[in-house]
Amino acid sequence: MLHSSRSRLFIVLIAGFLFSFTANAGVVKKSNSGLCHPPESGWYERTKAYQAYKSVEACLESGGELPKGLALASLKADKSESKAVQKYERSAFGHGWDDADGDCQDSRAEALIATSSTPVRFASDKRCRVVTGRWISPFTRKVIQNAPDIDIDHVVPLAWSWDRGAQHWSDDKRQRFANDMTNLWPVEAGFSKDQYRIGKALLL
Repeated sequence: MLHSSRSRLFIVLIAGFLFSFTANAGVVKKSNSGLCHPPESGWYERTKAYQAYKSVEACLESGGELPKGLALASLKADKSESKAVQKYERSAFGHGWDDADGDCQDSRAEALIATSSTPVRFASDKRCRVVTGRWISPFTRKVIQNAPDIDIDHVVPLAWSWDRGAQHWSDDKRQRFANDMTNLWPVEAGFSKDQYRIGKALLL
């Protein structure tokens, strides 16, 4: 019963994270001053109070204007070029797991520590690499105790996010997203997750 309640709570949290990400991915923000900020705008991230539009054209038709330095023609050209040549690559989100705080525990280690239901054991007194703990696969409910048998997966897949706006993010933002603890979960290594990706996982 407890496991079932935890599973439902976990799925609700995933749904909330996914909704939040999808709601903001690639929208055009019309600020209170009437400027239309697409993801390419330098003010995009700093614009917190806005009306959301699906396209630059829709924002302009509502009476908005583009910020200085942005032209509708160049935005269309950039999008055409982006569709033609920009394909997802894992390296666009950084090379491997990041150790942002420099404590020798990268985001994989920190995810293992955070999700283990028992205190983890490290490979050495330096407490950098996790070797054992107790993890439960969110898909199969399998209990796993050896860290090498664990893959740290992304709740919102990087390739999925790339196609829905992440390709327009800065390198730094993509790397932070790939290492965001709220977007990481443990699954058994080698498990075929393709059939359980976002949509189906939320229906379990």
